Amino acid sequence: MSQNKTVPTGESVADFLATVEPERKAAEAQELDALFCQTTGFKPQMWGPSIIGYGRYHYRYATGREGDFLATGFSPRKTRHSIYIMPGYQDYGAFLACLGKHKLGRSCLYVNKLADIDLEVLSELIRTGLKDLNAMWPVQPD
Repeated sequence: MSQNKTVPTGESVADFLATVEPERKAAEAQELDALFCQTTGFKPQMWGPSIIGYGRYHYRYATGREGDFLATGFSPRKTRHSIYIMPGYQDYGAFLACLGKHKLGRSCLYVNKLADIDLEVLSELIRTGLKDLNAMWPVQPD
């Protein structure tokens, strides 16, 4: 059975954030880190080379596949921020309608710049996503 490619690295979140470019993206990454820390109450941890995760959960599927993964987090990509809400976005239409300019992936929300979205709505989305994830698989701090 294959293992997750995205795992905690033990690398420094602060060191990673110091490498984010361009300058606007770096400032927004710092702002997102503060928002995630405040909203989740969890310390950040690097998952893979570029994802900052908050909390973790252990999953076990009916197929027998199991593992650990970040409960929520983000990655400040070059063109846009990727924000991870692990239960996905199928039940969050009311939040998304109020969020502002964004695009959706499966468990990923893409935001070009933070000025395009309402950060209070994002905070509520993170909190709700963690609550829903915790109902499926217990969420724990790192």
